[in-house]
Amino acid sequence: MSKPAILTVDDDPMVSAAITRDLRDRYGGDYRVLGATSGADGLAVLERLALRDQSTALIVTDQRMPVMAGIEFLEAARPQAPTAKQLLLTAYADTDAAIRAINDIGLDHYLLKPWDPPDERLYPVVDDLLEDWRRAHPTDTSGIRVVGHRWSEQAHATKTFLARNHVPYRWIDIEDGEEGERLRQAAGATVEELPLVLVPDGTTLSCPSSKELAGALGLRTRAEQPLYDVAIVGGGPAGLASAVYAASEGLQTVVIEREAPGGQAGQSAAIENYLGFPRGLSGSDLTQRAVAQAIRFGAEMVVARDVVGLERRGPVRAVLLDGEGAIEARSVIVTTGVSYRRLGAADVDVFTGRGVYYGATASEAVQVAGEEVYLIGAANSAGQAALNLSRHAKHLTLLVRGSDLGASMSQYLVDRIMARDNITVRHGTEVVAARGDGHLESITLRDRGSGATQEVAASWLFVYIGADPRTDWLGDLVARDTKGFVLTGPEMLRAVDGAWTGPRAPYALETSVPGVFAAGDVRLDSMKRVASAVGEGAMAVHFIHRYLATT
Repeated sequence: MSKPAILTVDDDPMVSAAITRDLRDRYGGDYRVLGATSGADGLAVLERLALRDQSTALIVTDQRMPVMAGIEFLEAARPQAPTAKQLLLTAYADTDAAIRAINDIGLDHYLLKPWDPPDERLYPVVDDLLEDWRRAHPTDTSGIRVVGHRWSEQAHATKTFLARNHVPYRWIDIEDGEEGERLRQAAGATVEELPLVLVPDGTTLSCPSSKELAGALGLRTRAEQPLYDVAIVGGGPAGLASAVYAASEGLQTVVIEREAPGGQAGQSAAIENYLGFPRGLSGSDLTQRAVAQAIRFGAEMVVARDVVGLERRGPVRAVLLDGEGAIEARSVIVTTGVSYRRLGAADVDVFTGRGVYYGATASEAVQVAGEEVYLIGAANSAGQAALNLSRHAKHLTLLVRGSDLGASMSQYLVDRIMARDNITVRHGTEVVAARGDGHLESITLRDRGSGATQEVAASWLFVYIGADPRTDWLGDLVARDTKGFVLTGPEMLRAVDGAWTGPRAPYALETSVPGVFAAGDVRLDSMKRVASAVGEGAMAVHFIHRYLATT
């Protein structure tokens, strides 16, 4: 296979030669580094690559070019290289234009010139951009193949597990071409035994559970140590932040996650209000960075294991796992977050994974290309999903129960949704029924004001309607409110008489069990924002140090 291209564009021959040289020195082994000295020449290069079906991974261009400015060139280049990452080289005076380009054309990054030394200023930026591009474009030889059909709930779960664990795979639909049927027959599998997961070492898995899949892929599903300083239950932003701070400060740390790291935030196509990332970043990107950071400091990650209980064993807290076994630790942080609430409409759950989806990974958006899509929800997660899906869908209808989208969604998302030509917002509308033969084919909408109903054809329905905390596993040991959110600190004392019996006052994030803390969305009255979850995760580690010092 031909190497993907990196294209540099700069009208100054010396600067063009310098940036091309530096990129070729670092990336020439894996990429074709091509140079152009004008916007017109750059577009001609992209056209030749497109005609040869050769991909472009990155475009690096200078902003100050006399005939065609860098931003103009990047906008013109988008049709020829729609998936290429874009890096704009700017002078300090061009910063405002670069920031506007983030919103106007989706610029990925801008870099002030000069970029010397490249090891410190250029390569870290390009490394991140190329890594993002590679994750979004696994090659056909990337190894894992999943064979199934579109309307399989198990196939959807398998693909979601792989995507959320950053495992590249190739999807082969048995109804699309001959390859899938050939592989099914070669494996001796019936249609009911799909999906098949074909692993490069020769292993063939049929309808695998998450634990079986994780084991076959070499992901860790059991803890290595008999006792930890802290066990973190849940791998969302709060849990990963706790892991980074605990491990970096010398605590023996383990994270237990029942699906994949990232939580709901990990499925977001873009987190645009996270401090320090003016372009925003995907939930997948944030998750992968955080996991790598935690592991670098020595934290263990145990995935595909559900936690089913919590026990006090003297000074030790035991986290009970599904099936068998437990992980013991001197302290615990509960960061299990929340799960999307089920719709509750007639027959809707029959089609879960077969047209009805609760949340969606960013990579799934390409599956709705050219189709009509319906999405329920009015929070930020729903807004980001609507924008991401509408990039591929023919049309998207956003169904909102209330009358004002801005009441529950950040204004920058509302503005973008209203400006998107292929998004229609229907206020005061809810889904009351779903129908189909084997998969979703139609939904019934009801106007909450008039009560009038309308049945519409639909094969894609995404649901983002609030969330319930994942706390049933705590049983009666940890005090919670009537909705299941964990009570911590002073609010616990006010809400439940006798919940705390210790000789000292509870720490701010401490639950009714000394040494057990809660952080993030699972906690009562949390802000439900990624930044606040990260802050609470770090804060919990501060209190764990104080707790461990007195036990």
